[in-house]
Amino acid sequence: MIFLVFSILSSAAIYVIFKFLDRFKINTFNVIVINYITAAALGLLLIQTQTDIFPIYKNAWFPYSIIIGVLFIMTFVIIAKSSQIVGIAITTVSNKMSVIIPIAVSIIIDPLDVLTNFKAIGIILAILAVFLSVYRKRKVEFDPRNIYLPIILFLSMGLVDSIVKYAQQYHINDNVLPVFTVTLFIMSAISGLVIKLLRRTSFKELLDKRIILWGIGLGISNYGSLYFLIKALNYKNSLGNTMDGSIVFGINNLGIIALSVIIGLIVFKEKFLKINWVGIIISLFAIYILSKT
Repeated sequence: MIFLVFSILSSAAIYVIFKFLDRFKINTFNVIVINYITAAALGLLLIQTQTDIFPIYKNAWFPYSIIIGVLFIMTFVIIAKSSQIVGIAITTVSNKMSVIIPIAVSIIIDPLDVLTNFKAIGIILAILAVFLSVYRKRKVEFDPRNIYLPIILFLSMGLVDSIVKYAQQYHINDNVLPVFTVTLFIMSAISGLVIKLLRRTSFKELLDKRIILWGIGLGISNYGSLYFLIKALNYKNSLGNTMDGSIVFGINNLGIIALSVIIGLIVFKEKFLKINWVGIIISLFAIYILSKT
């Protein structure tokens, strides 16, 4: 459970950094690129020499690290475009509701992840809590033809977490985890640099002190979020049992939302609707139920 707590804290830190980037009008994409470079460097520090995993490309997990790495940066682009065209409210709901996909995938691929009645209640409450917590009462006006953007975001976010779960289930143990994350984040960094090249924007922007500092902070948080999530999925208790992936993803998502709400209230003085508070209360019940299954 301690790894899950660290994953939630890291993810909440990402939320805080993005809020500050928006407040200070800092180019988010440039920070994202530095963030992936930082995450890759951090992973390199954690690697221990292992002759059985080199050359890297021969490992079964290698294709998954490439796919996830590319999807990371592509998903960011989709989030940005969806927020601009469809709106932040719908984009946020689509983003958070994508947790449904990895929960379902975990139950399907993991023979030990059995959908009991008690767990089903917890998952349903978790999904309801996510929707109510992120709901915003805003006037929504957009071209219906652009509805594909939140749909693609929903599917891509769910796909990323699902591939992470699949790779963890069959290929990723704690020994290869650092190498897996390094490969993944290197691919994300390369993809980001390629996109920047295609956009024909100046690479000198990456040398801005603010970009570098915020990028390092985001990179540390981003690395911790993924690293500790996989550690939580791998963790075995004293009886040798692991926590079901559906429970890990459910608690992780709810914990991030609840902590983000608290930070939003205290640090950013955000205002929340009554329905958001109902969602937070339901999320606490859902976390309790899932932790007991």
